[in-house]
Amino acid sequence: MSNATTTPSAAPALPVTGGGSRRPRLSGMTWLIWRQHRAAFWTMLALTALAVAWMLYQRAGLLDHLTAKGWPRSSPDTWMEDIQPYQAETLKAGLGLLLVPVIAGVFLGAPLLAGDLESGTAKLVTTQAASPARWLATKLGVTVPVVVVCTVALSLVCDAWWTPLTEQDGRMGWDLTVFTNTGPVPVALALFTVLGGVAIGMVLRRTLLSMVVTFFFAVAVQVAWGQYRLDLGHVVRITTDSGVDGGAPSLPTAAYEIDQSFVTSSGETLGWSTCVHAGSEKAVEACRQQKGIVGWAVDYLPISQMSGMQWLGASILFALAAAVTAFVFLWGRKRVV
Repeated sequence: MSNATTTPSAAPALPVTGGGSRRPRLSGMTWLIWRQHRAAFWTMLALTALAVAWMLYQRAGLLDHLTAKGWPRSSPDTWMEDIQPYQAETLKAGLGLLLVPVIAGVFLGAPLLAGDLESGTAKLVTTQAASPARWLATKLGVTVPVVVVCTVALSLVCDAWWTPLTEQDGRMGWDLTVFTNTGPVPVALALFTVLGGVAIGMVLRRTLLSMVVTFFFAVAVQVAWGQYRLDLGHVVRITTDSGVDGGAPSLPTAAYEIDQSFVTSSGETLGWSTCVHAGSEKAVEACRQQKGIVGWAVDYLPISQMSGMQWLGASILFALAAAVTAFVFLWGRKRVV
C-alpha cells in the first residue's frame, strides 16, 4: 500500500490591506482641476492662514490692553484710553482686506478658463474626457469652495478682532473697512468678483488681457459698493422746532449721520449754510426769520439697520454672482471650445 498522501494546492494570496478606512481622495476631473490650479489654490489658502494668525495675534494684544484697563467691568471711558493705535491698526488691516476680492478675481478667476482656452487644453479635455458643461461645473465646483472657505475665515476673524472696539464706538462699524469686511459681505464680493473674472476670461480667451480687464472690473465693483452701500438702509429723520441756536439735535448711540439741514415752519428743508453769508449776526437772524426757519432736520441711519444692510447688499451680490454663473454655462456649452 502506498503511503503517499495528496496535499491540497495552495490558495492564491490575497492582497494585504490596512485595517483602517481609506482617506477620501480627489479623483477624475476633480483631481485634474485641483492639480492644474493647485499653486493658486494653495497660495490663497496659505495667505488666508497667515492673515488669520496675524489678526488673532493682534486681537490678543487688543484684549490684553483692554483687560489691563479693567475691561469689561470698569467705565468705557477707561477702556478707551490710548486705544487709538489699536483702532488705526484695524483700519489699516481693513484697507488691505479690501484688496482680497480684487486679487482673487485677477489671479484666480480670470486665468481659470482663459488659460485653458488660450492653450487649447479646453478643446482637448472637452472632446476626449468630458462635456463642456461638466468641465465648467468641475472648474467652478473646485474654485468656489476655496473662495468661500477663505473669505468666511477672514470675515469671522475680523469680526472677532473688531467687536471690542465697535461695541464701545458703534460709529466705527459704519466705516467702509469694517462694514465691508465683516458679515456676509466679503464672501459675496469675492464670489462676484471671481465669477466675473471667470466670465471675462471665457469671453476674451486670453489670460493676460483677461487679468487686466478683471482688475478694472474688480476695482469698479469695490468703488460702486463703497459709493452706494449706505443706500441699502432706510434713512430716518429727526427734527426740532425750537430754533437753531442750540445746534443740531443729538442722534441715537452709534447712528450714522447722513445730512443736516434747516427746517421751516411749512416742513421744507433748507441747506445748513442758508443765510451764512447774509452779513452780521442780526442780518443772519433776520434772513432765517424771513425764510421761516424754526429748527433742524437731521437724517441718519440707526445702528440697528447695519446687519440688515449687510445682508441685503450681500444678497444682491449673490444674485449677481448667480447670474454670472448662469451666463458662464449658457455661453460655455456652445462656445467654450
